[in-house]
Amino acid sequence: MSRTLVIGDIHGGFKALQQVLERAGVTGQDQLIFLGDYVDGWSESSQIIQFLIELSGKQNCIFIKGNHDAWCEDWLSSGNSPDLWLFSGGKSTVESYRNYTDEELEAHLEFFQRMRSYYVDDKNRLFIHAGYASMHGPEKEVYSSNYRWDRTLWETAVAMDRKLSKDSRLYPKRLLLYNEIFIGHTPTLDIGISHPAHKANIWNMDTGAAYTGVLSIMDIDTKDFWQSDPLPFLYPDERGRN
Repeated sequence: MSRTLVIGDIHGGFKALQQVLERAGVTGQDQLIFLGDYVDGWSESSQIIQFLIELSGKQNCIFIKGNHDAWCEDWLSSGNSPDLWLFSGGKSTVESYRNYTDEELEAHLEFFQRMRSYYVDDKNRLFIHAGYASMHGPEKEVYSSNYRWDRTLWETAVAMDRKLSKDSRLYPKRLLLYNEIFIGHTPTLDIGISHPAHKANIWNMDTGAAYTGVLSIMDIDTKDFWQSDPLPFLYPDERGRN
């Protein structure tokens, strides 16, 4: 039986990705939706991209673009490596590409360029890296960078009164647009949670793999989830984004 599985921010942790795919028992019949930030942090960013390119040839995959992916795409395209990116994990990504040929770099650039800003399935579930500010949804977003950077959507859900009903005039209009919203970008560790966090109708899948947390994968229908070992245990000689 096929499933749809959603995967949070990986940040160069290829070992963690391999673990969760194995622990979830992923088969070629499953659809995989990746929420972005594949690179920057641990040492295997380029290996992740190569693996995902090959994986997409075997099964149905949807790749959302994160803010770190946009930085890496710009570097692959122009050679531009701003200090902010290098300080935010980009240095390890550049180092992981040290022995790649021009043809391989071009193939990876094309992969980044094909990534989606967001995806809506046939059950009106939104998959996006960060969020959106428009009350009319991401398709009406004025600043496309919000797809990769916005935190206000998640912050709104976290701060909401749990007793607030959807028919209340106070209920955030942005949250009424979709049955469910799946995001990454803001680690759940920030609110003391180490597993996929559910607030209002939002599921946050970023369980801190870039830092001291784990990588998570979840069945979007059953809400069963699987997690890797903490990334510092998988890469004991590295710092990630810590």
